[in-house]
Amino acid sequence: MDAVELAFGLRAAFAAAGAGEALADWPALRVTRVAEPATLPVCAVLERAAAQAPASHAALVAGLRDGAAALRWGQTYGAGDFGAEFLRGYGWTELVGLRGPIASDRVAAGFLVLAPGIDYPPHAHEAEEVYLPLSGAAEWMRGDAPFAPVPPGQPIRHPSWMPHAMRTGDAPLVAAYVWRGGDLAAKSKIIS
Repeated sequence: MDAVELAFGLRAAFAAAGAGEALADWPALRVTRVAEPATLPVCAVLERAAAQAPASHAALVAGLRDGAAALRWGQTYGAGDFGAEFLRGYGWTELVGLRGPIASDRVAAGFLVLAPGIDYPPHAHEAEEVYLPLSGAAEWMRGDAPFAPVPPGQPIRHPSWMPHAMRTGDAPLVAAYVWRGGDLAAKSKIIS
C-alpha cells in the first residue's frame, strides 16, 4: 500500500473501533509533499507483526509491511534519552501531519512500531493522542494507573499532558496513532 491507501486504512480502523473523535480535522487524503523514504532497524519486525495481526487488522498491517520501504521512518529520541537498544526497537512513520506526505497542521497520524522486549518509558506531550493497537499484545500505562494489557482493536486515549508508557513482551507492536492540538512536531517530555 502507498501512503494514501495506508491513511485511508488507518482512518477506517479508527472509525471501526469507535474512535471517530480522533478523525476530526482530517485533511483530504492526497499526497501534497515529498517525504523521502528512510528506514529503521525496527522495520524488520513488520513481517512478524503482519503474520500475528488479528483478521480485523491483517490487511492494514500487511499493507504497512509491504509499503514500509517507501515511507519515511523516524525517531523522536536519541541514544542519550533511552539508550541504543531502545532505538533499535522503536520507530514511527507519519502519513498525515507536518512531516508526512499528506499535509496537515491540525492533525498528525501514522504508525508506531515497537520490537519485542521494548520499554517505552513514561512521557507526555501537549497534543491529545489516540492509539489503536493493530498487532501485538502490549501493556500500556496511563496517568497513575499501573501497566495493563491492551489487545489489538481497543483505542487508548491520552489527553493533553497525560503521562503514558508502553512495553512489549514477546511480540512486536504495531499501533496506529492520531495526534490533535498543540505542537504536532514537539518532542515528548520524558517523565523520570
